[in-house]
Amino acid sequence: MESVSVWIPPALRDRTGNRRLVDSRGHSIREMIEALESDYPGLRFNLCHETGELRPFVNIFLEGESVQFLQGLDTPLVGGETVHIIHSLAGG
Repeated sequence: MESVSVWIPPALRDRTGNRRLVDSRGHSIREMIEALESDYPGLRFNLCHETGELRPFVNIFLEGESVQFLQGLDTPLVGGETVHIIHSLAGG
């Protein structure tokens, strides 16, 4: 299983030791999130509900395309790709 490069948003970098780019692995976005959780405990909580679905203010892009318009968390990864996690902040 080849690795993918994952860009971590500033609001979540405390989970990754302040690293903005990390390597992860998995055959799908869902597996990649599980691998991120294994490497950076607690990160999944910021990305997903307990049901495993993405939280409302989390968007994930694979090579610039929202996985929401692909196959969601089941979007396949082939390795060597770039994933961006966008964590929108709400407020007023």
